[in-house]
Amino acid sequence: MANYLIIAASSGIGQATDELLRLAGHNVFTTARDHSKITPDAILDATDFDAVDRVFHQAGELDGVVNCCGSLLLKSAHLTSKDQYQSVIDASLTTAFATVRAAGKHMNKGGSVVLVSSAAAMAGFANHEAIAAAKAGIIGLTLSAAATYASSNIRFNAVSPGLTQTPLTASLTGNETSRKISEAMHPLGRLGKPEDIARAIVFLLDPANDWITGQVLAVDGGLSSVRPKMRS
Repeated sequence: MANYLIIAASSGIGQATDELLRLAGHNVFTTARDHSKITPDAILDATDFDAVDRVFHQAGELDGVVNCCGSLLLKSAHLTSKDQYQSVIDASLTTAFATVRAAGKHMNKGGSVVLVSSAAAMAGFANHEAIAAAKAGIIGLTLSAAATYASSNIRFNAVSPGLTQTPLTASLTGNETSRKISEAMHPLGRLGKPEDIARAIVFLLDPANDWITGQVLAVDGGLSSVRPKMRS
């Protein structure tokens, strides 16, 4: 039995990860911005470095942490305001940095940290500039942290999902036309489910996989790397 912290456990991927970890018999400490979706162990503004520090201290000795924070903004750069851009950066990259910072301070016995990037950071998609910038930053952060903290036995990896059916993406997945277009973009012909991403996160958190660090695992139905034959 291990002890895990899920930041943004109220997200679709966060809830699926929480369920898988608990089914495996692990202890899970959860955070959320409010009580609207779940009853978390702690309310957290994950952009606040000091608040993230306090949550790590409150959660106790940890074997692993996952940050599931993120946002959705589909706009070309010239239509994106500075406030919108900053909001996207804060939701994904700032929260990820705060997580890495706290892990480096508090995970004195080592462990695993998983961050969430996006297929948009690995392939070019129109109107994804702000998200791509934030999620690409997470990839760079993951690699650098993996190098910095390897001697402390803290592993840093990231998952990079394709379009996943969560409450955050409901405006896209709930529209039949946009859904069909998105499904066709994914070589395996379907959108992701939260549990698809959660299984990858749990794999990277597992101490049995403690020789894996500095990796970005694309869980995207082939979206970022595969160009298949056209379906008949």
